[in-house]
Amino acid sequence: MLRADGAVHHAAGASDAQELAAVLAAAVAYLRALEAAGMGLEAAAGRIELALTADVNQIATIAKFRAIRLLWGAVLREAGLPASAVRVHATTAWRSLTRRDPFVNLLRTTVATFAAGVGGADSLAVLPFTQALGLPDPFARRLARNTQLILLEEANVHRVSDPAAGAGAVETQTDGLAAAAWDLFRAIERKGGLAEALSSGWWQGEIAAVAARRAKDVATRKEPLTGTSEFPLLGQAMPDVLAPVPAIEPPTSSTALVPHRLAEPFEALRDTAEAAGMPCVFLATLGPVAAFTARATYARNLFEAGGLAAPVPEGFAALDDLVAAFLSSGARLACLCGSDDIYASDGAAAAAALKQAGATVWLAGRPGELEAALTEAGVSGFVFAGGDVVDTLTKAHAASGM
Repeated sequence: MLRADGAVHHAAGASDAQELAAVLAAAVAYLRALEAAGMGLEAAAGRIELALTADVNQIATIAKFRAIRLLWGAVLREAGLPASAVRVHATTAWRSLTRRDPFVNLLRTTVATFAAGVGGADSLAVLPFTQALGLPDPFARRLARNTQLILLEEANVHRVSDPAAGAGAVETQTDGLAAAAWDLFRAIERKGGLAEALSSGWWQGEIAAVAARRAKDVATRKEPLTGTSEFPLLGQAMPDVLAPVPAIEPPTSSTALVPHRLAEPFEALRDTAEAAGMPCVFLATLGPVAAFTARATYARNLFEAGGLAAPVPEGFAALDDLVAAFLSSGARLACLCGSDDIYASDGAAAAAALKQAGATVWLAGRPGELEAALTEAGVSGFVFAGGDVVDTLTKAHAASGM
């Protein structure tokens, strides 16, 4: 049996449609090779297995596994072959695993496993939740195995054939995904097949463009990573592994499909901060608790995603108290946190006092019409929803002396 596997494409950043197209193109290449070796097409089709990656987007994963059967049926029709079943294997997504707060990986793999089962996977491999940390120990492997068993024996996922059939969202996404994948498959065929598309570097360029857009979504937290880019837990003890992840050797070819995980930019920031002793950011809260809590919580969440401790103080009775607290904190970077009204009345004075005390001063929120006045008072950066968090945290590291 030959397996047309999309895992290498998915790990390199491919979209669902690109993964489907690559799997289909590889399967067609196998059909041609077997026919050239003297095997009949119908017999050759029965020797091929398809493999896809199950990711954390439940509806998209269900649609992907349903779409591959539509696409394979189209290939058989084009080849003049009768419709026949194809075996589809699933593996949970490597690129969605995180090293930080790895227990969230249990939720990720559970969603992916459920979606693959509902989508019609015939077999499944669940990656242990510590896979990104190193060689999983027996406990992590047992949890991976039990994830499947519980969904089979208690949720009875396997007892209904195509349970998502007729659901408008799933049917629409299945049809759209199959159409997009078929167009991409035809584009690969026009390049001379998957081998030629890879040899020329064209396919890698197509995947890289999609991966870059996704990386931007991760950096801006449009695509959040729980426990990594959102709601980080500093100082969390890591689970045991049998051996650490080995050093990744650079690819021998510049056109190689290089696997990567979405969390890597944030993990690199956390590693840098921990190596530097986990510097802190001083959150300069202005006004009453009700006025600063929202932005202080946002700022803490943001800075700690980069490994910078940012405890939220209870507030300060006077500006002198705020400056004294900054000086005793040991921080180099201070971030003003308050409401728009308080920024208008007290922001400039607080920024000037902190700057005079030696702080690099940032402000949580969009400055709006106050930008010129705040900048003149000493505010050199603004943090707000929708910004590039990786870039912001890199600058925060520099401001903190790293």
